[in-house]
Amino acid sequence: MRFRSDVAAALVLTCLAGCAVNPVTGSNDFVMMSEQDELSMGSQAYQQVLKQYPIYKDEKLRAYVQQVGEKVASNSHRSNLQYQFTVVDSADINAFALPGGYIFINRGLLAYLNSEAELAAVLGHEVGHVTARHSVRQQSQAQAWNILGQMVAIGTGVGAAGDLTNVVGGAVVRGYGRDMELEADGLGAQYLARSGYDPQAMIQVVEVLKAQDDFARDQAAKKGQPVKDSGYHGLFDTHPDNDTRLQQVVGPAHALQGAQQVVNKQVFLEHLEGLPIGDSADQGVRRDQQFYHADLDFTVTIPQGWELLNRPDALVMHTADKQAFIAMTMGEFDERLTPEEMLRKQVGDQRLAMEESFKQAGYPAVTAVIPGQPAKRVALIVKDKQVFMFVAAVKSRGSLESEDNQFLSVIHSFRALTKAELKLAQPAVIHVVTVKPGETLESLARTADLPEDKTARIRLLNGLYPAGEVKPGDMLKLVR
Repeated sequence: MRFRSDVAAALVLTCLAGCAVNPVTGSNDFVMMSEQDELSMGSQAYQQVLKQYPIYKDEKLRAYVQQVGEKVASNSHRSNLQYQFTVVDSADINAFALPGGYIFINRGLLAYLNSEAELAAVLGHEVGHVTARHSVRQQSQAQAWNILGQMVAIGTGVGAAGDLTNVVGGAVVRGYGRDMELEADGLGAQYLARSGYDPQAMIQVVEVLKAQDDFARDQAAKKGQPVKDSGYHGLFDTHPDNDTRLQQVVGPAHALQGAQQVVNKQVFLEHLEGLPIGDSADQGVRRDQQFYHADLDFTVTIPQGWELLNRPDALVMHTADKQAFIAMTMGEFDERLTPEEMLRKQVGDQRLAMEESFKQAGYPAVTAVIPGQPAKRVALIVKDKQVFMFVAAVKSRGSLESEDNQFLSVIHSFRALTKAELKLAQPAVIHVVTVKPGETLESLARTADLPEDKTARIRLLNGLYPAGEVKPGDMLKLVR
């Protein structure tokens, strides 16, 4: 296949303009932004993330994570960057990095780590993504594929060529991929060793995350449900258990380590004291089929068999097959408007049918249906100058009527908390104990504030899943 000469020349110029020395390997990488551009992009993305994900409020824990992160980053290939390590108030098992040194770790992942060395391994892995400029390289490849597609389309006169190239480019750069994840592991292990930690902690973190996958698989099998994705970087696509390549990339870091290897299990666990498991008080707490929010003073009932997705911007309930859902959001009420006028303002130009005004637990409320495909049930409840807005629908051209009774049951379950329910709105939290003679993991687990399979969940929380045991003197994370 022959390219027109002007297209070929443009490609050559693009490649020449996009070559930069990789700070890790010293080889030339194809990138299309300077380090200053990278820092600017990271700073903007950081502000966007903060708008979507709340920061965990425990300043002592946040300062500790920043301290450990800085220690690891100071021994990296890009120690000149100003790294920012942020703890996110989310129960999800995840951590991620933005360009320029902005690194996030969810409190949900912190809960399942068992030493400072493991924390350093997670942060070191994310620092590895930053130092190797993985996100920048992905961004540049995506831009290059788009440029190539445009030039091929111009050079050939075939507009579909651009679409085809975008598809190929998307397949090439989707996700970090196995090689970049392993490179980040290898780099993280180097940074661990240089910081005085055992690089084997990188393997231990993978085992912690693999246990999450095993636990989810076992729970799903018990309930006859499909297994959900693991979440953390698609980890188990890139890190099979006892993977040979993972051992190979971590192995060389052992030559860099000194005689002293920091673990700091006790210090780490002490910082986890009081850390919420699952939902936090700021986000609201689910207990069985009820959702409680102390700060906002409300509760709603979740339909039997439905799942709950508690997002920073919305509370979403949906059927197990995710075909029917109802989402609740919140905003300020405009006192110049009636609830009915406020609802019409919220839905914009969409037509409302079956509009009905009522009192919900003493609060002004209105509900209606937006006709269409799919039709939507909407509702608005005014409480203490706040608006609670509900939007519900059935996907895949399903009938609204098939789930409308469930939607209405959620809306009509909204009410203020009773005094007795204020305690239920408080989350279960980690409480660290020292195992005494005569105590067993099973006997201690029986006291845990957990919904089911308490012993298995306590094992998972402490890196002992599926069959680990404890002995007197061991420190153990319980949930109270």
